[in-house]
Amino acid sequence: MAVIDFFDRGWRADPDGVAFVQDERSVTFQAAGELTCRVANALLADGLPSGTKGAVWAANDVTAWLCTLGLWRANMTWIPVNARNSADENQRILDAFDCEIVFFQSAFAPLLATLRDQLPKVLRWVCIDADVDDAISLDDWLEGQSTTDPALVVDLDDVISISPTGGTTGTPKGVMNTHRSWQTFIAHFLMAFPYAPDERPVNLAAAPMTHTAGALSLPTTARGGTVVVVTSPQPDLMLQQLVKQQVTELFLPPTVIYRLLEAPGIEGVDFSSLKYFLYGAAPMSVEKLRKALDVFGPVMAGGYGQTEAPASIAFLPPAEHFRDGQVGSDERLSSVGRPSPLVRVEILDEENRVLKAGESGEICVRGDLVMKGYYKAPEQTAETIVDGWLHTGDIGHLDDEGYLHITDRKKDMIISGGFNVYPSEVEQVIWSHPKVQDCAVIGTPDEQWGEAVKAVVELNPGETLDPEELIELCKRRLGSVKAPKSVDFVEALPRSAVGKVLKKDLRDRYWAGAARAI
Repeated sequence: MAVIDFFDRGWRADPDGVAFVQDERSVTFQAAGELTCRVANALLADGLPSGTKGAVWAANDVTAWLCTLGLWRANMTWIPVNARNSADENQRILDAFDCEIVFFQSAFAPLLATLRDQLPKVLRWVCIDADVDDAISLDDWLEGQSTTDPALVVDLDDVISISPTGGTTGTPKGVMNTHRSWQTFIAHFLMAFPYAPDERPVNLAAAPMTHTAGALSLPTTARGGTVVVVTSPQPDLMLQQLVKQQVTELFLPPTVIYRLLEAPGIEGVDFSSLKYFLYGAAPMSVEKLRKALDVFGPVMAGGYGQTEAPASIAFLPPAEHFRDGQVGSDERLSSVGRPSPLVRVEILDEENRVLKAGESGEICVRGDLVMKGYYKAPEQTAETIVDGWLHTGDIGHLDDEGYLHITDRKKDMIISGGFNVYPSEVEQVIWSHPKVQDCAVIGTPDEQWGEAVKAVVELNPGETLDPEELIELCKRRLGSVKAPKSVDFVEALPRSAVGKVLKKDLRDRYWAGAARAI
C-alpha cells in the first residue's frame, strides 16, 4: 500500500467522522481528505514530479500535517524538520537533502527570511496560515485546485521520507524510507495494539508530529479514529485534553513521562479511557515504569525502532509487562519486547555470525521495515546494511523467551581499566533513587583507567543529594568497577528537540582536548 492509502481507509469508512481535533477546531475526514487532494493537485500543477522533496516547518498543527499528507498523495518525499531545532540545523538538513518546496507557519516567516539565500534549491514557499512577503499563502496557492484524488500509480520502493539522523553539526545523514518500510511499520502497529470492531481510537499527538507522533497518527486514521493535536507536551495541557477527548492512546518519550509523573494532582486524574500509553525513543527507567503502571494503569506499551527501521523493530504490549497477574521482573520490564512479526532480528558478532540466546552482540535487522539507504551516501549505506542486515549500532541480546534487551549504543560503551561498562545498566540504578528525575552516564578521561565512569544527574525540583549516596548505591548494586567515580548535578541535561539526552554533547564537555573517538 502507498502510505496515503492508510489515511484513505479511514476517509472511506467514515467521511463525516472527526479525523483531527486541535483546540476548539474539529476537522472531518471529508474536509481533511479534500485538502490533501488540493495540496497534491497544486504540487502537480506546479510541474513538480514524483519524488520532489518538500518540508513542513511548523509546530504541531493539523493543517501542517495535512500538507505532509498532500505531499504523499502526490507521491513526493517528505523531509521532517523539527521547529524546535536551531535554524542552522534545519537549514543544513533542507540544503543537504535538496528540498524544493517549503510549507511554513507565519510565526517562522522572519526566521526563514534570513535563510532564503542559503536555500537556493527551494522553488516554492507556501505560508499555511497567513499572507506574508515573498511567499504565497496556502489559500491562494490552492485556489481552483480539484478535491479529486490524482490517483497516481506508485512503486512501493519509491522514497517517501528522508529523515535526518546523526549529530547536530556537520552534514546530516538522510534516512530514505519508502512506502514499503512505512506500510510495514503501520502493519506492525495495527497487529501489536488491536481494537475491538466497535472501538474508536483517539490518539493524542503531543510529541512532535515531525517524528514519532506523526507516524503514529497513521494507524489511528486507518482505523477511522481521531487524532487530537496539542502544540506542546506541557503536562497540564496534555492531561486536560486526555480527559476531555477521552484519549485511548498516546506516545511520549521517557523524559516527558518522568515529568508527567511529578505533575501535581496526577494521582487524581481519570485515565480510564486510556488503552495504550507508548514509550520509547530512549531507555526507560524500570523504577519509573513501575510507578507509571501504578499511576496510569496496565496500559504501558514499550517499543524499539530506529529511523532506519521505523518505530517497530520490537514491541512490549501492556499485557507483557505482567506475569501471573503481577508486574513483571526488572528483566522483563527493561526489555523492549519481542521482535515484530514482519521483521527478522538477530544478534550478530563482529564476524556477522548469529549468536545464541543470552549472548551479547550487535542487534541486526532485516526485512521490509529496513530503509532503502542513506541519501547520496552509498558508502555509509554499504557500511550499515551488510548482506541485507541493518546494523543498528545497538548492543544487546535475546533472552530464552525471545525478549530483546538493549544494553547500549556501541559508541556509548565505556572501557575502564579493560572492563566494559554499559551506561544503561548504571543509569537504571541511579534512576531508582527517588530524588532523581533523569541521568546520563558517560566515560570521562582518566590517566590510570583510560576512562572513568561519570554520572551526570538531574534531580527532581527542589531536591538535593550527596554524590556519595549515589556512588554507594551503585557499588552495592553493581560493584565498584561499574559504579561512578564521580557525580555531577545539573539543572537540565542537554536534550535534542525530541527529548533524547545528547550524550555526545556531554562527552564533548569532558573530553575537550583529550584523544577519544566520539
